[in-house]
Amino acid sequence: MTEKELLYVEDALGHEQMFQTQCQNTGSQLQDENLRSFSRELEQKHRTIFQSFYDLL
Repeated sequence: MTEKELLYVEDALGHEQMFQTQCQNTGSQLQDENLRSFSRELEQKHRTIFQSFYDLL
């Protein structure tokens, strides 16, 4: 893996962590159960994407 590719993967990991945190924070503030559930689903999807990028390393 080139240095440029490694930097891309590291950047993608950071973005996915940020998305997970945002979904978690937003979900905890929502009162509508459907929206809260949707936020949890998004959080899980971003966790899966993060793991996929992490597995590249």
